[in-house]
Amino acid sequence: MPQGKRTPLYDWHVAHGATMTGFAGWDMPVWYPTGAVAEHRTVITNAGLFDTSHMCAVSISGPDAFDLLQLCVTKDLNACVGATKRPLQPGDGVFGAYLNERGELIDDTILYMIAQGAYLSVVNAGHGREIAEHLKANRGGRDARVEEISHKVGKIDLQGPLSAKVLKKVLNDPLTVLSDIQYFGFKGYFEEQQQPSDVRLIDGTPIMLSRTGFTGEFGFEILVSRDRLLSVWENILPAGQDQGLIACGLAARDSLRAGGMLPLSHQDMGSWPFINNPWTFVLPFDDEGKSFTKKFVGDVVLAERERAEHTYAFVGYDPRKVSGKGLSVVIDSGGNEIGVVLTCVSDMAIGLSSGRIFSISSPDKPRDFKPGGLSCGFVRVRTALAIGQEVELRDSRRTIKVRIVDDVRPDRTARRPIHDMLRDKEELK
Repeated sequence: MPQGKRTPLYDWHVAHGATMTGFAGWDMPVWYPTGAVAEHRTVITNAGLFDTSHMCAVSISGPDAFDLLQLCVTKDLNACVGATKRPLQPGDGVFGAYLNERGELIDDTILYMIAQGAYLSVVNAGHGREIAEHLKANRGGRDARVEEISHKVGKIDLQGPLSAKVLKKVLNDPLTVLSDIQYFGFKGYFEEQQQPSDVRLIDGTPIMLSRTGFTGEFGFEILVSRDRLLSVWENILPAGQDQGLIACGLAARDSLRAGGMLPLSHQDMGSWPFINNPWTFVLPFDDEGKSFTKKFVGDVVLAERERAEHTYAFVGYDPRKVSGKGLSVVIDSGGNEIGVVLTCVSDMAIGLSSGRIFSISSPDKPRDFKPGGLSCGFVRVRTALAIGQEVELRDSRRTIKVRIVDDVRPDRTARRPIHDMLRDKEELK
């Protein structure tokens, strides 16, 4: 049994048969008796609930908070929201990264603008203090307060196409709350002493409801005062039973995020230049993609573009996997070792038919389609590869053939209009 830090839901996980594992210093559920495959597929078709209270949160506030974040976060906060790239405003979240002076990743983040001069940066487990210190080190004479508040925040993720229907049963005034919440938008706040919340559960609990997540599917992240987390968890799960809601562990979260083209910090991006990867949309490129629209810590990464290694997504031809975390090598058609495997998982909601990838949620999938699963993930290589190019991945157990892709699981639901997700399937026909 792992012996790390425990979230407020630890006893619930153990009582409900979860297999626990150590992750970033925390004891976390890797799967429940339902199993990782069922949990993964349920998030694609229905909804799953994840304990993500191991994540960290940093508060940045004060008259110069925006200027400090504009220096330290890769995204240009003056032009980052939606297709029009409007400035960040209260109620907006944005995905960005913190880089060091060498252009290497410290951590990625979802940055929320709570109000004028008040921001919340959610970062990965174990990195709250590091990010807070990074911000303080770059504060200079700016009037900005930086505080790690991870100990105050509980967080759970409700993910899957039926998530909004589950929330309708537990939210106070649900239609007002849900009707206009945009992708990467949020409403409410979890700590009323700091910011009054207009989003509450039926029992009066104030929450921060963010339309984000780490699965590639439609859903929400729910931030709540840490002492109310167990109550919120135990209210949501039974309320979602008729929608097929189940608790899900880290294994399903990992396979879902890889199939959704989402990177794992310090595995798929880390101590190498943050360039030549599928996530450079977090960098403030100008319209021509040749320069940046602002100065920021780590902007030297632009000069590394020509000589830095390349990170690519891949998909295999069946569910077989090799080891990730740099323990497997990438072999080109000439038999040359050209790089390492960062992530390799099996997305068990997808499969091949007539050479095309379908998901169990694909509206045009063949009538007899049964997802056998496909391996997928990310590799880092020393040479540029073409989309569609085949390479081999090899560890001590096996060699598998995969192809380089620019997307993995089709027909993901994350960006779908919320009014569609609130309607019954029959209404959409």
